This record gives sequence, structure tokens and C-alpha cells, in this order.
Amino acid sequence: MHKYLAFDLGASSGRGIIGTLDNGKLDLREIHRFPNGPVKVGNAFTWDYPRLVSELKTGLKKALASDPDIEGVAIDTWGVDYVLFDVDTHEMKRLPYNYRDERTLAAAEKVLQKTTLEALYEKTGIQHMTLNTLFQLVAHQTEHPEDLVNAKFLPIPDALAFALGGDFTAEYTHCSTTELLDPATRNWHWQLIDELGLPRSIFPEIVPPCSVGGRLSDEIAAECHCAKLPIFKVGSHDTASAVAAVPAPETGDWAYLSAGTWALLGAEIGEPQKSEACRRESFTNEGGLGGKIRFLTNIMGSWLFQETRRVWNEAGENLSFADMEKMALAVAPGQRFVNPNDATFAAPGDMPKRIQDFCRRTGQSVPETKGEILRTIYDSLALYFAEKLATLGNLRNADFAAFNVVGGGTRDRLLMQLTSDAMNLPVIAGPVEATAVGNLLGQAIAAKAVADLAAARRIVRDSFEVVNYAPRAEMVKLYAENRARFAQVAGK
Repeated sequence: MHKYLAFDLGASSGRGIIGTLDNGKLDLREIHRFPNGPVKVGNAFTWDYPRLVSELKTGLKKALASDPDIEGVAIDTWGVDYVLFDVDTHEMKRLPYNYRDERTLAAAEKVLQKTTLEALYEKTGIQHMTLNTLFQLVAHQTEHPEDLVNAKFLPIPDALAFALGGDFTAEYTHCSTTELLDPATRNWHWQLIDELGLPRSIFPEIVPPCSVGGRLSDEIAAECHCAKLPIFKVGSHDTASAVAAVPAPETGDWAYLSAGTWALLGAEIGEPQKSEACRRESFTNEGGLGGKIRFLTNIMGSWLFQETRRVWNEAGENLSFADMEKMALAVAPGQRFVNPNDATFAAPGDMPKRIQDFCRRTGQSVPETKGEILRTIYDSLALYFAEKLATLGNLRNADFAAFNVVGGGTRDRLLMQLTSDAMNLPVIAGPVEATAVGNLLGQAIAAKAVADLAAARRIVRDSFEVVNYAPRAEMVKLYAENRARFAQVAGK
């Protein structure tokens, strides 16, 4: 029997989960949960890094009080964000920026005066988004050049691990989201870094997932009354861990969706794919476990629901996501559509009004009721997923027999069913806690308790139930009839 502690931090919450691996099966038990989200400091959106560190310590203490035989700990988080530390004092230079901070818009204009989107993609194979670390660091250097002097850059999960005693290295899968990595060498793209005028000295050594990244510090071990447990580097980008937990078939073509605040749709491949067609279709080449490349596209997923719910609840409602699902079900499908990835939906704000404005701007009837707004989101996401899967199949010359969905979004049964309808494919949904599962099994691989990624996926298939959704003929027909209209509205 082996026990590990996974900290899985998303853009809206964080969890500490104990995983017990016994006789080829993994059991999960949540030990700590805490809220997360952007914090407005002046005009900037930031993350409350000190509070997140405090929550990790609390979770570690709870876990060790419950299970003192834990053998290791690892952290995964959302992508692209970072902390800058002073090399000598190891103090953070300032609160880390949230990727939704709009300072990167001007930085993107500055970068594109030096290079082109085509050249960036050829170098990095990364989908262009102004929230990528490349643009964040250029913006940071423009606004606060002093922060990059005598500094070291650490991605968010490595920065959090560093606070517990981890080493000053950066894990590969998270680095691959920065748009500053060479996907072929899997090291920093030094030529690009030089072209951008960023100091080479800030970039740490990159290390692979499923490795040891230090141990709990003397101070933390004393505070938690435990040994200096190893801190493992897993797939520290949460999607890398989630994809590792896809209960995929051992043969044949398969595709996945990691469904959360962001929805990441793609396939697992051996080498980066960087054609011009891939760039135009916004597919990205990010690192995975087992030497794999996560060839995927980023879609604004549950974010649309989360922001809509936040706005309504702050206005005095008390709506759960289950309430919202029922409200959408009461509205006829296929009436209105939006492009889920439209730039107007990216930043925090009045999401219901933005959806209404999008419909008005594109010549559609305007959704007035809450149910109509929600139905618009549901139909649009399902059709967008279907369009992106078709594009993936064309780019990979693959014919997918089924579609795996993992992560918290699988709890939304309506979205899973509509996705199956729009794709006209079976959808296999689960496990829900895929990111934590991938984190825990990554630790087990690092500790040599599990042989490799294939063995880890066998454990997933043996440990967790999935929910199967079959396409419904009437909805398949309705979505097929509306596909052209959706494509026109969404600019596809």
C-alpha cells in the first residue's frame, strides 16, 4: 500500500486529496478544500500567493494528522502564470499576475513588432493567446523592469512547491504552456528569449514530470511534525495530469476533453505537429507524461457558466449549477449561438450581458431570460466541441470511435449529453477528479510504485466508474441542421 497527497489548484478552487494505491486500485479522499480566484490589487488582477501557501500548509497538516504514513506530496495548477523571486533572498518580487489581467494586450502589440504569429508558432508550436507567459513577461518587463533584475522565474506550481521546500527548478509540462519552449528540444527557446529581450538568467532548469523536486523544508517538517517528505514533480500543469488519467484504450485513435474552467480538447501524440494548418486552427503542442505531446486546443469551458452564475448570485440570486442546468433544459434548443472563445468573454465581468450583446451584434434574437442565456451557452459549447473534434480528426487523419471527457465538467450531465449529440459519437465521461488522479499516479511513477503511464492508465480503468452517453437521433438531426448557422455566427 502507498499513500500520496495531491494538491490540485484550479482557477476557482483548490483541493488537497489523499490517494491510497493498493493492489492495483486507487482510492481518493478529499482532506482540504479552499476557494481561489483573481484578486484585484490597484488596477491589476493577481493571485494571492501567500494565502495559497498558507492553504497548502493547512492541507498538509490535515493530511498528516489523518494519514501520517503519506509518502510524498505534489502540486498541479492552471497554466501560464508565474512568480518572480529574488535570487538572494528568495522573496517574491510582487504578487503574481492573473492570466486574465489585460496588461498583455499592449505587450502582444509590442511582440508582434519584432516577429510574426507564424514565426512564433514555428518556433514553439503553441496556440496564440495573449495570456501566454511570453506576453506576460514582456508586459512585466515593460511595466516593472526592476523585477527581472537578480530574479528567478518559477511557474506557479513550482513556486508553491518551493515555499514548502522544493528546489529551484521548473517542471516540463507547465513550462510547455509558456510559449517560450522549443517543443523539439523540450528546453527553453533561447533564440526567441533573446529576440524578445528577456534576460536568460531568470529562467530555471527544466526537469521532467515524475521526478523528485526536493523535500519538505526543516521548518515545514517541524511545523507538521513529520519527516522531510519528498516533493514530487508530476504533470504540474493540471491538464497534463488530467490527460494522464484518461482511461484511454491501449490501441486505436482516441481523443479527450479535459473539462473545467477551461476545456482542453485534443489527442496524445509522439512528436509536435506545427503545420500552418495547425496554427490556423489554434492547436497547440504542450508537454505530457511519458514523453508524449498534448496536441490540443484551448476552449473557454465552464468559465462561461461560472461568470454567469457569479453575476446573478451577486445580484441576490442563490443559483446552483444544478439549478442552471434545469433552467436551460426548459428552453428549446438551437435558437441562438455564441463563439465560446470570443475575446469579449475572456475577462471577468457581466457575462450574461456579453452573451446578449454577442447575439445582438450577430443579428440573432437576444436571449432575455436566464434559461435562454444558459441554453445559448450549452448549445454553443456542444457545437464548438464537435467542430474542434472534426478539425482534430482532419489534422491527424484520424477517425475517432469515441470521445473521453474527464474533470469536473463531467458532473454537468446536460453538457455531456449535448456533446454526444453534437458529435454523433459516444461520450465516455470520467473520472471526475482526473487531475488529482493523474497527480497521484505521477507521484507513484516517480516513487517507482507504478511502472509507467500505460500502467497508470490501467489503474484508472480498474479504479473508477465512467458514465456513457449515446447520441440521440432527434438532437443529432437538430444540431446537424444548425451546424452551418453556428459556424457563420461563431466565425468558424
